[in-house]
Amino acid sequence: MASVTVENYVKTIWLEQQQTDELIPMGRVATVMGVTPGTATTMAKTLNKAGLIRYEPRDGLRLTAGGEELAMHVLRRHRLVELFLVQVLGLDWSEVHEEAEQWEHVISDRVLERMDRILNFPRVDPHGDPIPDASGALPEQDGMCLTEVSEGKAVAVSRIVDQDPAFLQYLDRVGLTPGTELEVLGQDRMAEAVTLRVADGELVTLGRAAAAKILVTRSGS
Repeated sequence: MASVTVENYVKTIWLEQQQTDELIPMGRVATVMGVTPGTATTMAKTLNKAGLIRYEPRDGLRLTAGGEELAMHVLRRHRLVELFLVQVLGLDWSEVHEEAEQWEHVISDRVLERMDRILNFPRVDPHGDPIPDASGALPEQDGMCLTEVSEGKAVAVSRIVDQDPAFLQYLDRVGLTPGTELEVLGQDRMAEAVTLRVADGELVTLGRAAAAKILVTRSGS
């Protein structure tokens, strides 16, 4: 069984890989893990020896097939736990990320599969992130960044890519949670603002930096 540290590294590396097809630089790994470059390098050598990453000292690293399999297992536990905490235990969606960070390393497969059945085999977590199935396959997702939607288009929120609690609480207050339908009224690039009309008719204006963290699909899809 992999250690908590190993699981955290492979999950973090997988998430970083979603942003690029290149090797992940060691400096980036150290930054996102909150450790010194020397500590990150030592762990990279350990993961490489275990066959979980391909490590090139001057260029960076990338997960192997085995590393990706482990990352999917950790992500499945994390995201199912988040949904369980929201739907069954009633925790706020802004609270569950930190809780799931703890649960993901200790929950047994037996309990996890029972959660999956109770939740009716969900495809996404409370933030719209896809949940790998029991085989490690990740559901395909459509979606585009809210900043890319043309004025006058109707869309629905599908995913929030920033799980900062304050940001999630703000989105909850203004009604921009996954599943919410809205209309894009304006894309003002000079003012760095996006103006929306949400389902109840309320107008919401977001900075483009905030809007870039919201993924949407065509309304009704």
